[in-house]
Amino acid sequence: MQYKPEEIELKWQKIWQERDVFRVEEDAGKEKYYLLEMFPYPSGNIHMGHVRNYTIGDVVARYKRMRGYNVLHPMGWDAFGMPAENAAIANNVHPATWTYQNIDNMRTQLTRLGFSYDWHREIATCHPEYYRWEQWLFVKMFKEGMVYRKKSSVNWCPTCQTVLANEQVEGGCCWRCGETVVQRDLDQWFFRITDFAEDLLAYCDRLPGWPEKVVTMQKNWIGKSVGAEISFPLKDGDEAIRVFTTRQDTVFGATFMVMAPEHPMVQRLSRGTEQEEHVDEFIDRMRREDKTKRTSEDYEKEGVFVGAYCVNPFTGREMPIYTANFALMEYGTGAVMAVPAHDQRDFEFARKYGLDIVVVIQPEGETLEADQMEAAYVNEGVLVRSGPFDGVKNLEALEKIADYLEAQGLGKRAVNFRLRDWGISRQRYWGAPIPIVYCDQCGVVPVPEEALPVELPEDAQMAEAGKSPLPVLESFIRTSCPSCGEPEARRETDTMDTFIESSWYFERYCSPRYDKGMFDKDAVDYWMPVDQYIGGVEHAILHLLYSRYFTRVLETFGLVAYKEPFTRLLTQGMVCKETMKCPRHGFLFPHEVTVKEEKGTCRLCEHPVEIGRIEKMSKSKKNVVDPNALISHYGADTLRLFCLFAAPPERDLDWSDAGVEGAWRFLNRVWRLVEETLEDLRGVAPYDEETGLEGDAKALCRKTHQTIKRVTTDIEDRFHFNTAISAVMELVNTLQSLKESVLSDSQGVPVVRFAVETVIVLLSPVVPHIADELWQRLGYEKSLLEISWPGYREEALKEDQILIVVQVNGKVRSKMHVPADMPEEQIKELALADERVVARIQGRPIKKVILVKNKLVNIVV
Repeated sequence: MQYKPEEIELKWQKIWQERDVFRVEEDAGKEKYYLLEMFPYPSGNIHMGHVRNYTIGDVVARYKRMRGYNVLHPMGWDAFGMPAENAAIANNVHPATWTYQNIDNMRTQLTRLGFSYDWHREIATCHPEYYRWEQWLFVKMFKEGMVYRKKSSVNWCPTCQTVLANEQVEGGCCWRCGETVVQRDLDQWFFRITDFAEDLLAYCDRLPGWPEKVVTMQKNWIGKSVGAEISFPLKDGDEAIRVFTTRQDTVFGATFMVMAPEHPMVQRLSRGTEQEEHVDEFIDRMRREDKTKRTSEDYEKEGVFVGAYCVNPFTGREMPIYTANFALMEYGTGAVMAVPAHDQRDFEFARKYGLDIVVVIQPEGETLEADQMEAAYVNEGVLVRSGPFDGVKNLEALEKIADYLEAQGLGKRAVNFRLRDWGISRQRYWGAPIPIVYCDQCGVVPVPEEALPVELPEDAQMAEAGKSPLPVLESFIRTSCPSCGEPEARRETDTMDTFIESSWYFERYCSPRYDKGMFDKDAVDYWMPVDQYIGGVEHAILHLLYSRYFTRVLETFGLVAYKEPFTRLLTQGMVCKETMKCPRHGFLFPHEVTVKEEKGTCRLCEHPVEIGRIEKMSKSKKNVVDPNALISHYGADTLRLFCLFAAPPERDLDWSDAGVEGAWRFLNRVWRLVEETLEDLRGVAPYDEETGLEGDAKALCRKTHQTIKRVTTDIEDRFHFNTAISAVMELVNTLQSLKESVLSDSQGVPVVRFAVETVIVLLSPVVPHIADELWQRLGYEKSLLEISWPGYREEALKEDQILIVVQVNGKVRSKMHVPADMPEEQIKELALADERVVARIQGRPIKKVILVKNKLVNIVV
């Protein structure tokens, strides 16, 4: 019988579905294991990144189930968002239609890969029964003051026609479409994530199961700074400018003030001065600037005098006030006391605009002169020109000056966070409506719980240029006030940031059909937190930080009893492939190129193709591989095997057609191995004794136990599926070489059966279809998912003989096999008597003989 993957895989997928083997319920008598991969956006087709991510998760889920855990392994759809709208515009189809069609298509594709999802728990975040509960939580947060609305300078993507949170701006561009982001002033809704900044930061050190890289990224984004807040009074007027600084030791050297162009005081200070027009022009230009570039070290510093002065409260110096491109409202108070002698940005700005530089920290043993400085001095030293603090070391002065400013009422100690409140308003249609009503009599009124959900009208027609139809859809906007009944009230037309949906979906999976709250608390208490979360490192700040915050909100309301949603986190590497580019047709898909002897030819025009570097697979560069085509040709098991064998999960995977072929050949070898031994093994029980074996049978039994131990360790401790698969391949090689010898003895047949069964069982989490088929051909009825993971006997692991390397002065001169239980002194004597060693020593006196147990002997002469 030949190995026919499509026939076998469809057969077993049908059996699994009919038997409902992936369904799971809470079971107080079993230890739970919640395995979750980040759910996908329903784009229409899975890509190789999906295949790798979900295959990793499926192996862990199947393995843990075989180890006796009650495994929750759900799947759903992050279904709201801009891509659906953009695709709807491009294809002239409604976002809802496009989304639901894609969900159906991708569900079929994931099922075809044999993933062990409990589809009874499937959710789609665009369903009202899902987003109803985040609207409910929004109202609850609103009533507790955890949500607020204000006019704010926001990140605006002209292409996506919506606001972006700071975390969604990457290198000054929209994280979704790559368009340059500009600034706009809009009324926005915000979540007070900053209320949890300290706690989010503190718990970064309580995530031992997370990659250090991700923890560091979160710490840096939260960005805690300890310093002082100081008030600089205006020269004219009663107001003061508040600044936050971590360098209060340099305050005596502050010679000018810098304010962010977005600071609300800037335009007010310039009104009626000669600088008003210049300031307005500068502010307008800065709105179009990339904020990331504005703060980079190599970006040219520029600014405009606003026409006003403030006073340094420590020195009495009048300080000109500038607005400059390197000051941001997102940091501190949006105002910076400029100390050009001791800050490089301030130094460059002062040199450019001819502003005073005053040295207030001198390095020990040196004297800095301001007019001779070529760069700011930013190292430690002793304070000068600092009044009562002259002669104090600057690090000591940090505390002393903080004490002084508090005693004098000039300011206070302060902590600042880089993290800013989460702006959740989006001017898009395809999202969850914000449950707020505006009433001329009552103002801002939350929608009452009994009126939820506020449903998104899925029959709304998309507006031109991608704009949301909600602001002009009277049937949606017009409503009565929930408080006073005013019939002319209006609904909020912004929708929620789609990262809200993905910030609690893992809790909803615990009880997806529960209709009395966000989730069934008993179910969440059983399943949560997620034991193993798997996804891309690109979500280190956005999704993971928001999920941690959202969980704290739920904990605050007593809805959950934990703060951290994910115990362990695995960030898998990307799937990469070389690009191929034709001078006429640009980037080419792999099937459009003929490759011979590492040279490519375009099939469209026969021109030579430039084979580029290996990089992340992307549709734009066409260096993609269609999983469906590979499944049709090789089967899902081959694809799963290659994805796991080619690289450890945390490393990037370089695509290799030869590697796929190799995976296919290996599965055929396993198939033939079972076919060739099937008649000999029929009716024979696998070997399960502790003694009585000799020769090849004993060697095969030992190799089998060693393989069980190695595979178990590689999966359990490290998720190193590649080395686990390699161990099984070694066992297959041993089986192939020893089976004839072992089968020739009737006492050896059970050992072959034991080894063959072990190969199948150990491979089953990786290639479940062929494994279940071969298991059935061996006479078993149950799916392998329903049997226990094999154990090993320590006694059976021991080698009869061990290989000892013999060195002379650290260089290998010989090797020898000795009985595993040979005494150490006897091993040394054998090494000294080895003829190759004797020839090397040449009668020289031996200084010492070093033995490393079970490994080597080093003779020092």
